[in-house]
Amino acid sequence: MTVSREKLLKQAREAAAHAYAPYSQFAVGAALAFEDGAVVTGANVENASYGLSLCAEALALSKAMNEGRRGGLLAVAVVGLAAGQGAVTPCGRCRQMLSEMAQLGGTDPVVWSGGGDEAIEVRLSALLPMAFGPDNLKD
Repeated sequence: MTVSREKLLKQAREAAAHAYAPYSQFAVGAALAFEDGAVVTGANVENASYGLSLCAEALALSKAMNEGRRGGLLAVAVVGLAAGQGAVTPCGRCRQMLSEMAQLGGTDPVVWSGGGDEAIEVRLSALLPMAFGPDNLKD
């Protein structure tokens, strides 16, 4: 299946419009594309107790897992809407979470990171080399 970079970035941008970011004003949206053609989106949700905030990618992954998805992740788009914002890449925590979903299906998804007019492309394995995953817990 072919995933459209422009379409997935657009879906991430649309998701970011639903972010709850009253403290940082840093709205982020994520869109995850799966082998079956499904796209799952999420936006960041901040909390007055900052450590309880949720990244857009974590929220989208949680939705996908709640729908029963275990693998099949082909592409990820992450977009920040802050004025003058360059491309936004997933944080370390989200890279680990994305990696586990990818490992469950044996994929290495492309990650498109956008912000403003800028967009970069990198494979998840390049963002998180030598990732820890389910196979590390096997005897």
